[in-house]
Amino acid sequence: MDMNKILNHIGMTKYRLAKLSGIPHATLSELCSGKTSIEKCSGETLYKIAKALNISMESLLEDRMNQLERERSYEYGLPSYLQHDLDAYKDAAKKDSSLLDCYWGELYGSINMAEISDKLITPEHADYLRQKFLWR
Repeated sequence: MDMNKILNHIGMTKYRLAKLSGIPHATLSELCSGKTSIEKCSGETLYKIAKALNISMESLLEDRMNQLERERSYEYGLPSYLQHDLDAYKDAAKKDSSLLDCYWGELYGSINMAEISDKLITPEHADYLRQKFLWR
């Protein structure tokens, strides 16, 4: 689960969680801001946080696991033309290509074609791809 959501839901501050769990406030701040991933925490840290929040360790990891699964399903197994353009865009972005705007346009067109013309992906799927790769 998102640490900020949990803390807001139960009305607890990061400072209070730090005191109850024995985890440094700076560590909790990095977890809440997303600077540090919850998956990188030790089992002991997860246990202390979960115990202080009175939730299971699995609950702390659940939302992130769902997000990773959605990414896997949304970014792979696409129509071949869309998969090609997505892979080309990722590669160009990684290499800081001077043609990135061209790859951007190709990917944008392929997402729209797969969603609107071919109806091979859902609007939610298309929006996910646009948000993650085009509107950042």
